[in-house]
Amino acid sequence: MTKIVGLTGGIGSGKTTVAKMFETLGISVYIADVEAKKITNKTSTLAQIEEKFGSNVIKDNELDRVAISKIVFSDPEKLEQLNAIIHPLVATHFKDWLKQHENEPFIIKEVAILFETKSHLQCDFVITVVAPEKTRIQRVVARDSIEESEIRNRISNQWTDERRIVVSDFVIENETIEKTKKIVNDIYKKILQSI
Repeated sequence: MTKIVGLTGGIGSGKTTVAKMFETLGISVYIADVEAKKITNKTSTLAQIEEKFGSNVIKDNELDRVAISKIVFSDPEKLEQLNAIIHPLVATHFKDWLKQHENEPFIIKEVAILFETKSHLQCDFVITVVAPEKTRIQRVVARDSIEESEIRNRISNQWTDERRIVVSDFVIENETIEKTKKIVNDIYKKILQSI
């Protein structure tokens, strides 16, 4: 049975960069955010979201991410309501995906809010990616063209690096590509040796 390695970290920490490095080593990667976006834009999911949040969060038969972000990241109760719709659907999708990869030594499951959703309880190992907050904010501003205040708002809705590190098996300080690649290779070898 394949081992599940959870990969997490705060917004802008570089989780996806690390996930791609594992992919180049031949490891299958499940990126929960990407799958969640696909699931969210299914007609049945959009109908549930519209029922809870109103039609102004739907635009051109897709979820208006800017509109929904403004609602959920300023109201923890609304964030919980949205997660209650999407997370069970993503969990089911992941189970089906995992069945297709059950003969591999391990897979990577990249989830931004791995601990917050208690998904780490289904993982055999957890890797946390960290980077200085200033660097993270610069990366997200460049990537998503959103304001710094909104990024800080999202950061405040996630666990701190310190809290994640305490309950992680491995930590990657993602500051330079070369250093990160070396740490990924070391973790890859350690996981293979332990299974």
